[in-house]
This record gives sequence, C-alpha cells and structure tokens, in this order.
Amino acid sequence: MPIVNINLIAGRSQDQLKGLIEDVTSAVVKNTGAPAEHVHVILNEMQPNRYSVGGVLKSDEK
Repeated sequence: MPIVNINLIAGRSQDQLKGLIEDVTSAVVKNTGAPAEHVHVILNEMQPNRYSVGGVLKSDEK
C-alpha cells in the first residue's frame, strides 16, 4: 500500500487539490503497479506564517 505525503502552503482551491490527488494517484499506479484503491494520498496544508525559506516566512514575502 503506497502512502504519499504532500506538504503544501494552504490557499489552493478544492478543485486544484482534487486534481493533484488524482494526478499523484495515477502516477503511483503507473510506476508501481499498485491498484488505485490501495494508494493513500495525505495532504498537509500549512498556513503561510508557519513555513519559511531562508529564514523568511512565506507570509512575509512580497
């Protein structure tokens, strides 16, 4: 049973998240041969003020 964890900054629409999950599931099925019903995708959405790159919070970027 493949388990895929995806961390991303919150702010995408429900349709975008659904498309992402569908595409990731298809890629896992294609490349592992696992049946789609066994592929688990976990989305972890972070608020921009809880994630930084190079010491700068995403919420502080211009």
